[in-house]
Amino acid sequence: MSELLGVYRPGTTFLHRIGPGPKLAFLALWSIAVVILRGPTASPAFLVIAIAIAAWSGLHLRRSLRTMRGFLLMLALVAAFQTWQRGPEVAIAVVSSLLALFLVGLAFTATTAADDLLSTVERLVAPLRFVGIRPERIALAFALVLRALPAVLDVARETRAAARARGLDRSPRALLVPFVIRVVAHAYATGDALAARGLDD
Repeated sequence: MSELLGVYRPGTTFLHRIGPGPKLAFLALWSIAVVILRGPTASPAFLVIAIAIAAWSGLHLRRSLRTMRGFLLMLALVAAFQTWQRGPEVAIAVVSSLLALFLVGLAFTATTAADDLLSTVERLVAPLRFVGIRPERIALAFALVLRALPAVLDVARETRAAARARGLDRSPRALLVPFVIRVVAHAYATGDALAARGLDD
């Protein structure tokens, strides 16, 4: 699972040399643009750019796609639902947008050390301390998100393998119900761990 979101991969690419601050700004602008301009033409164009950025970051896209099978399965279900409810053009726009966001996020975290990212986030939100918000808690939230995403993808992969072992890999219910239950259980376990460390207030 070394290619998954939230795992830093040391390297010497141009993206590795850019500081976390500019990359965070680009990621924010990228996300806004993908959401606002979403459409059957714009979204696939964003996806092509995202693939180029991910490849530029040094990621092995073919290997990444293999480890993302659970995520891609969820996208297939989203595509089927959107096609049924709103038509194929909307399905293309939604799935392309999600993949474009995911791949750029993958490139961002693969080229940014977690400690550097969290330090940058804490510095950026430091002025909020004057209104009673603790910057270190926001940095902690970022850390939890980065840790949770690979864990969720692991759950998706394991759920799919378990369904396949029972001959139910084509059953949406056999895939989605255990997946949701395990993700919620992981969230509760994370909350309990934080509470045990006095971080729940």
